[in-house]
Amino acid sequence: MSDTTGAAVYYDPCDVEIDDDPYPVWKRLRDEAPLYRNDEHGFYALSRWDDVEPALLDWRTYRSGRGTIFEIIKADVEIPPGIILFEDPPIHDLHRGVLSRVFTPRRMAAVEPLVRDFCAKALDPLAGAGELDVIADLGVLVPMRTIGYLLGIPEEAQRTIRDFSDDNLELRDGAPAEFDARSFDDANALVAEYIDWRAAHPSDDLMTELLNAEVEEDGVRRRLTRTEVLTYTNMVAGAGNETGTRLIGFAMQLLADHPAQREAIVGDPGLIPAAIEEVLRFEAPSPVQARHVARDVEVHGRTVPEGSIMLLLNGAANRDERRFEDAGRFDVHRTARSHLAFGYGPHFCLGASLARLEGRVALEEFLKRWPAWEVDHDRAAKAHTASVRGWERLPVRVR
Repeated sequence: MSDTTGAAVYYDPCDVEIDDDPYPVWKRLRDEAPLYRNDEHGFYALSRWDDVEPALLDWRTYRSGRGTIFEIIKADVEIPPGIILFEDPPIHDLHRGVLSRVFTPRRMAAVEPLVRDFCAKALDPLAGAGELDVIADLGVLVPMRTIGYLLGIPEEAQRTIRDFSDDNLELRDGAPAEFDARSFDDANALVAEYIDWRAAHPSDDLMTELLNAEVEEDGVRRRLTRTEVLTYTNMVAGAGNETGTRLIGFAMQLLADHPAQREAIVGDPGLIPAAIEEVLRFEAPSPVQARHVARDVEVHGRTVPEGSIMLLLNGAANRDERRFEDAGRFDVHRTARSHLAFGYGPHFCLGASLARLEGRVALEEFLKRWPAWEVDHDRAAKAHTASVRGWERLPVRVR
């Protein structure tokens, strides 16, 4: 159901028509219903910066342990241990400490030349084509290969994990796809095989480090179990693939639609990091964070009862006119760089530095070859998933 002028504002995160361009509805939520209630689907939503930011920080009220995707909370499924996206402190902090070893500055510095070399190898054969699909030819490849570089996951397993993530996040007819246990088992089996091989053949790499990592629980130190290593690896690979792809797609689309700003970047490549931040603010790849309300809470003069589902619309907060001047304008020269694209507080995205690196390097390498391009909007298509939004196909004509 789409928004209708004069009608009561309506929002449904699974409505693909709204998801194509949620910003008019989100603006109405900020202005007319800062605490929104959808009785049909049984959730509340916050959309203003001053509400979303503190709520992301308040893990005691807004809990992640039942999932951070609306459909998962509503289905009341059992969450397996080790998925830090779906955990709360203190166990979340324990697991986050282990995974933080993946994204150290030293590892980011080491992986950058590999990512740059891969981008060059992906783009150079397309030099005379005149047209390419940003997503198929670059966007899906860079994050997948980067995660592979970090974790040492074989290329075949990378593709299987990517396919599983796509299939199980996709919205079909406005509802999440059914969980595909077979594809999950296939992805798990490939990664598990590699983990077992690496356990028998240790090396100076990150997977070996995870296999040797120790955690302390109830005063007792122990190594990670094989299941924990497998869960961590699949989670990092799946989450990193989706958001990185959408960031690259949005960057190319927004700069095509704003040629003057693209020309400014061509003239001053030093603007590229700022441009990536503005892309993230303007089009957050993961714009909706769901939480389970653990206790009654007063919001805008109303009581949100314990047991409710709250959607924290960080994508809407990023365009809040109360926070950003001319918030609906894309501007790579914007000086206010803070945004909520990567969340905030305990669940601030561990892979934020990696996503920024992927977006920056992909854009730098693209601009080296093509300083101008146009999107074929007639053939472009959005992907519709339960938690991530962005382009599924983005054909561009380059020149």
